[in-house]
Amino acid sequence: MDVAGTQREAREQATLLSAFVGSATFWLLITTAVAVLLSFKFPFPDLATSPYLSFGRLRAIHTNGTFYAFASVALSGLAIYVAARSSGAPIYAKPVAWLSLGLFNVAALLGTVTLDLGMSDGSQEYREWLWWVRVILLVAAICSAYVVAGTVANRVERPIYIANWYTLGGFTFTTILWIVALIPTYQIGVGQVSVQAFYMHNAVGMWFTFLALGVTYYALPKLLNRPIYSYSLGVLAFWTNLVFYPIIGAHHYEFSPLPWWLQTLAIVFSVGMLIPVFAGSANLILTARGAWDVVRRSYALPFLAAGIVYYFLGSAQGTFEALRTAQAYWHFTSFTVGHSHATMYGFITFIVFGAVYALLPLATGKQPSTLLTGVHFWFALVGVTLYVLVLAIGGTIQGIDWASGNPFITSVEAAAPFWLARALGGTMMFLSHLLFAYNVYVMIGGKRPTLEPKAQPA
Repeated sequence: MDVAGTQREAREQATLLSAFVGSATFWLLITTAVAVLLSFKFPFPDLATSPYLSFGRLRAIHTNGTFYAFASVALSGLAIYVAARSSGAPIYAKPVAWLSLGLFNVAALLGTVTLDLGMSDGSQEYREWLWWVRVILLVAAICSAYVVAGTVANRVERPIYIANWYTLGGFTFTTILWIVALIPTYQIGVGQVSVQAFYMHNAVGMWFTFLALGVTYYALPKLLNRPIYSYSLGVLAFWTNLVFYPIIGAHHYEFSPLPWWLQTLAIVFSVGMLIPVFAGSANLILTARGAWDVVRRSYALPFLAAGIVYYFLGSAQGTFEALRTAQAYWHFTSFTVGHSHATMYGFITFIVFGAVYALLPLATGKQPSTLLTGVHFWFALVGVTLYVLVLAIGGTIQGIDWASGNPFITSVEAAAPFWLARALGGTMMFLSHLLFAYNVYVMIGGKRPTLEPKAQPA
């Protein structure tokens, strides 16, 4: 490709990445504004009593929206960009990439509107969208997968870079996951419980985790200007995650009608998950060894570092929570909500923030406000940490009250102060999103052209 062609490709990559990130940021604001309202409904149950603002409708809007309108869109766009940069090849089938973005947004809009009108696919966590809306979502993901696979197939170097192992793995497994979740014939009675366990946990572990780690394996060495510590550790973590993770969703249904052997297998495999978690976390942390001064001076690296730490802590917490003794106290309590935010926000969302701050300025040539980025980091970090800690404490108190046979209202009264603290943490997180949205605006089309837009080396 000649110089003019290279520059044109760089501009097209920047435009596509900007569109994915801008769209994801819009949905982040919508779905987390809903989350703030939800958090205040716990200590103030008479707040916003309209049917359209009821907890049952808004909770599904928040969870599905953050999963599929924010995180899926952001990580798909970043995965496409990383595939092109790491492969030294143009983005394959750009019209299909744009189609993917359009379908993601159509699914998000239809899913949000139908849920708020009271139409859902039942109380199946993370798949409340109507089945035909989830078909649109599936097609969107397949389109992104097609673009990433085609781009990697046209790579300059024969070896596939480790980042693309993870993103391709995530797209492949999730396509299977979503197809399985759409087929209704075996989702009857206990069969539905089994499929739900398979779906909801793998939506996090085989979709968001794989894409987030893949993006990190590109962005972290790029910012540090050094190679990844160990390619072998990355491959070990990839395959052991693939072996252990798919079955562990059943640990959410311990003491249920699911076969006891399946519950036990899920616990054993949850312990086995310590292997990929330790291998992956160590690999990324050792990549940054001796460069913590660089991390401190960067506006993107602190987000990636916090995300890596939360990946380790949240995953280790999940292993411990899977044990039957722990489940007897924590299941159905606020503790589980705190755990899910430790992983989906502390890990996944922080990786998205860090990757956007790392890669979008390189693509567009425009940097965010350093001050606002720092405020964004601390508001988000303090907010999510407060959120996780107070729900861990409140959830433990709830579980002890239930196990002690106390009246249910006793656990509600005991948890109420912690729910109010959770609302404070959630508000801090939402305020940080407003700062992030402004920074995204600056990096996409603002007035701060501090870098010369050009085709940087991969």
